[in-house]
Amino acid sequence: MYIRFITIRCAAKQTFTALCLFVVGFSPAKAQQAGQGEKQGEQERAYLVQTLTRIADPVLNALSKNQLRVQMPVEAAPNVKDRPSFTYLEAFGRLLSGMAPWLELGPDNTPEGKLRKKYIDLALQCIRNAVDPASADFMNFKSGAQPLVDAAFFAEALLRAPNQLWKPLDEATKQNVFKALQSSRVIKPGNNNWVLFSSTVEAALLTYEGNYERAKVDTAVSKLMSWYKGDGAYGDGAEFHWDYYNSFVMHPMLLETLDALVKHDPQSPYAKLWGEELRRAQRYAAVQERLISPEGTYPPLGRSLAYRYGAFHLLSKIALMEALPKELEPRQVRAALYTMIKRQTEAPGTFDAKGWLQIGLYGHQPGIGENYISTGSLYLCSEAFLVLGLPASNPFWLGADLPWTTVKIWKGEDIQTDHAISH
Repeated sequence: MYIRFITIRCAAKQTFTALCLFVVGFSPAKAQQAGQGEKQGEQERAYLVQTLTRIADPVLNALSKNQLRVQMPVEAAPNVKDRPSFTYLEAFGRLLSGMAPWLELGPDNTPEGKLRKKYIDLALQCIRNAVDPASADFMNFKSGAQPLVDAAFFAEALLRAPNQLWKPLDEATKQNVFKALQSSRVIKPGNNNWVLFSSTVEAALLTYEGNYERAKVDTAVSKLMSWYKGDGAYGDGAEFHWDYYNSFVMHPMLLETLDALVKHDPQSPYAKLWGEELRRAQRYAAVQERLISPEGTYPPLGRSLAYRYGAFHLLSKIALMEALPKELEPRQVRAALYTMIKRQTEAPGTFDAKGWLQIGLYGHQPGIGENYISTGSLYLCSEAFLVLGLPASNPFWLGADLPWTTVKIWKGEDIQTDHAISH
C-alpha cells in the first residue's frame, strides 16, 4: 500500500488534486503479517481525507463559483416539488458542519496541510457567496420551515472552526452571516428535536455577535432534559423513536449549545448540565460502537437512513472530543468508523456520474428517501468525518487497528458485560 497526491484531469477538463490511497490486496491480517500494522492509522486517515474531499468537491467547487444552483441536481421523491427552495443550504450547511474540525487544524507544510489550505479557501469563498444577497447562490435562510434546520448546521460549522471559518471572513461577510442566521428566527421549531436547531443558531450568534434570544436556548435545554428516557437516550419530543436522531441532532447540538453557554459564562447553571449531558452522550456513543457489525454494517432503523453514516455523528464527535468511554479504545473506534464508511462509500451508485451523492443507504436506493429528503440532505453524511479534526499525531491515528466490540464477540473472545447508566 502507498499514499500520494496526484493531479487528475477528468472528462469535463477540470483539474483537481486528490489524496489517493492505492491498495493492492490489503487486509488487516495481511498488513500485520507484513509488519505494516503500525501504518494502518495513517492509511485509514488518508482514505478518509480522500473520501471527505470527494464528497465535498462538487458542492464547494460549484458554490465557490456561484454555480451551485446551475450545477447541482435535485433528486427527490416524484411527488415532491419544493426541495429546490431548500436543498442548496442543506448541502452546504451539512457538508461544512462535518468538514469544520478538519479545516480547523489549519494549513501546514505537509501534503494534507496543503490540501486543507485549498479547502479552507474554498469554504471561505462559499460562505461569502451563500450569505451575500447579491450573489447568484444566495441561500434561503427564512422561507418555509426547512431553512431553520440547515441554518443550524451552518452555525454548527462556524462554532467548530472559529480560527479558519470565522476569523478570516471580511467584516461585510460577517454582518451578512449575522443577518442570515437572524432571519431564520421567524421559523418556529416543532416540539421535537427541532428546538435544538433554534438553540444552535442562537449559540453561534452569542459566540460571535454577543447577542442571542435566551428564551429559545432555555426552551431547548429544558425540553431535552424533560424528554430524557434513560440510558443515554432522549425522546424526539415526549415520545421515544427507534431511529438515529439522538446522534444526527440531539446529543451533538445539545453539546454545542451547552458548550457555547458555558464558554460565555463559566458560572452559568448550565455548567452542571454540561457534565450530565456529556455522560449521557458518552453512553450513547458506547451503544453506537456496539451497533457496528464486524462487516461494517448497522441496523437500518427509523427514518432519514439516506444520511448514511451521518448516523454516527455522535460517536465521531465524542472521539473528536477525546471523551470516549473508558471501555472504548480510540483505535477500535477508528477501525469501526473506517470500515463502515469505506463499505458504504464504495457501494455502486453512491455517487452519480458527476460525483454528486444519490439517495440511498447502500448505493442508490431512491425508496429510502422520505418527502423531506433531496440531494442536499444527503451531505449530513459528512458528520462521520469529525474525527479528522484530531491531528495525525493523535493516538487515535497511531498504530494498528484494534477489534471493535462486535468483532471481539463474534470471534469468540471474552469481553466485559454491558450495563445501562443509572440516569
